[in-house]
Amino acid sequence: MTIRTRLTLWYAVVLAASLLVIGVGTYTEIDEQLRHDHRRAADEHAFAETGELLFQVGLPAILLGLLGGWWMTRRALVPVAALTKAVEKIHDHNLSAQLPRTGNGDELDRLTEVFNAMTARLDGSFQRIREFTLHASHELKTPLTILHGELETELGEENLPAPQRERLASQLDEIQRLAKIVDGLTLLTKADAGQITLHFAALPLDGIIRDVFADAQMLAKSADISVTMAICEAANIRGDKHRLRQLLLNLADNAIKYNQSGGTVEFSLRANGAEAELKITNTGKGIPPDMLPRLFERFFRGDASHNSAVDGCGLGLSIAQWIVHAHNGQIEITSQPDRLTTVTVRLPISSDSTT
Repeated sequence: MTIRTRLTLWYAVVLAASLLVIGVGTYTEIDEQLRHDHRRAADEHAFAETGELLFQVGLPAILLGLLGGWWMTRRALVPVAALTKAVEKIHDHNLSAQLPRTGNGDELDRLTEVFNAMTARLDGSFQRIREFTLHASHELKTPLTILHGELETELGEENLPAPQRERLASQLDEIQRLAKIVDGLTLLTKADAGQITLHFAALPLDGIIRDVFADAQMLAKSADISVTMAICEAANIRGDKHRLRQLLLNLADNAIKYNQSGGTVEFSLRANGAEAELKITNTGKGIPPDMLPRLFERFFRGDASHNSAVDGCGLGLSIAQWIVHAHNGQIEITSQPDRLTTVTVRLPISSDSTT
């Protein structure tokens, strides 16, 4: 029940109770007068007329009071509805936006002021977190680059004993993994701050998918996984070719890594009206339903990802989501445990011809 309805009902109850008290008081007074009046018959007639008058006046008064109460309540709660709609639009990327104030100095105006102060503090906190992450990832790049170069130099020595070579190779893998995490964090932090410029142009999405499909076939050979193309319809979009290729390679790599020996990965691209719909389906362990809503969170990895044989840092899907949203598209993941997992990407089709 809304506040408006609740206040109207309360107002109606109070109004009805007030009229009831007035009616009972009037009736008691008239009855008392009749008991002491010698002209009882005439007064009884007057009493009946008075009761009828109260009914004729009281009922319209109740209805008028209800309508008036509903109208006053509705008007009083208009600022609340406006404030609710404004608050619903707030998210982590527009915390600097100010909620509209009524300017009349009432409780709602004060509440709006408190909301604006709260979002300002949150915006400052988010900004500091982004700055820290960006500075930290930048500072980590230099020592990681130096360590990577030194390890590669040592691994290049011909007389290096096998045990030491194996140990250095393992260390190099970890350095590369750390570098990948730092690059991913830098990219996402810059994206949050709006510091990445995408170069949009008319592109044949089907052509990019065919290229990634060929790369996926090569990546899947060592894992004994079959990569197929169900359908690839022509679809022209406007987008950043580099970022779209990064998106598709990321999704294809996940479909191969989180698969099983002898499994399959299937690509499909269909032009559905104003959207190009890409689906990448893989056979594997699948994803539990309770984990699906969290897949795009940074550093979140499902149970299937905890296998030590699977390399990853938990940032790939966050980057994929950013790329899709930057192209005004949508991405979703559905999964049937122990059967199929499907990633669906929908991007708006452009009428521009490719160059």
